[in-house]
Amino acid sequence: MSGSRVKLAMSGFILLGSIPLAVWAQDDVIKPTADIPPVLKIGAQAPDFNLPGIDGKTHSLNEYASAKILAIVFTCDHCPVAQMYEKRIKQLTSDYGERGVKVVAIMPNDPKAIHLSELGHTDLSDSLEEMKLRAKYRSFNFPYLSDGETQKVALQYGPVATPHVFIFDSQRKLRYEGRIDSNAREELATKHEARDALNALLAGNPVAVEHAPAVGCSTKWAYKEAGAKQEIADWEKEPAKVELVSADQLKNIRKNAGTGRLLLVNVWATWCGPCTAEFPELQKMVRQYRKRDLDVVTLSINAPDEKDMVLKFLNEQHAINRNLLFNSNDPAEAVPAFETDWTGAVPYTALIGTNGEVLFKNSGGINALEVRRAILKNLPDDRYKGQHAYWNSTF
Repeated sequence: MSGSRVKLAMSGFILLGSIPLAVWAQDDVIKPTADIPPVLKIGAQAPDFNLPGIDGKTHSLNEYASAKILAIVFTCDHCPVAQMYEKRIKQLTSDYGERGVKVVAIMPNDPKAIHLSELGHTDLSDSLEEMKLRAKYRSFNFPYLSDGETQKVALQYGPVATPHVFIFDSQRKLRYEGRIDSNAREELATKHEARDALNALLAGNPVAVEHAPAVGCSTKWAYKEAGAKQEIADWEKEPAKVELVSADQLKNIRKNAGTGRLLLVNVWATWCGPCTAEFPELQKMVRQYRKRDLDVVTLSINAPDEKDMVLKFLNEQHAINRNLLFNSNDPAEAVPAFETDWTGAVPYTALIGTNGEVLFKNSGGINALEVRRAILKNLPDDRYKGQHAYWNSTF
């Protein structure tokens, strides 16, 4: 691809030509406009597609030929803006389904191009298997298709951000493209362009507003994979560290007083198979939520004279979080210092709140998805408002 990479930030948006793209939780280096596919023009025919869905079937444009109107929404799992529109996409599907409108969602991102640091507001990334998990978690009532493997469909439609909706009439001519409405926080949305377009088409009227800029997380085109790999390579250059802690020091850390941050503690040992097996998932969380109000601390109950082997394992895992080694030959002394229901068995994981309260705990190997959701439900709105409410909602 030609041209140098350019990054322009202004008031929380990336300006790409005349197209605004929100950069909430995004760290993209943006390519020049010439390297990004153009957005499908108003009046254009809907490009065909043949894509796998979360239902295990393959879906094509012709499958929806009987619909009076077709709304194709390019959205994804990982983007916090897209997440906050999931309920509204479901509502569009139910409100207009009996009126002949078919809503189809397509995930346009290349999962390999997503930086771990861009997953700070999500439980899942954008692989097809993860799409299935999100759809089940949020009870999606619309087809959810993946274009992540080749991006062939996204390259024809040109979605600039997630979500980005394309609305086609009965002849499958494009009549509206852009945002769903004017704000990711539903209570602040005062303009509802997608609904206005659907209402106009159903009434046989021209669409008054044919385009409104799609604002959200930029599409993760395949060229961004290099940046994702470089991010990991940079992290792997950081050496791991381990510090010895006494029972009193551990008790103070466990109180988590005055930090204003959540604390995730994982108790482990090098001789514990389940502990070492789950360590890579913990390290993903370290990198994933590194910019959020969360500290991740590991506590090894190896003997103090085993510090070298503990540090060796931590370096193999590129453990860049805070790592502790209990400074006693009697590991049971750590149990009362921790002041939870931990009995001494490892692995043990606990999420501690800003007042020292236990928000989540697990004895034995972790379910990484369960831990991530516990973190997200308890993190404050430290970047922008709405995410805390999203993770604590059901719909």
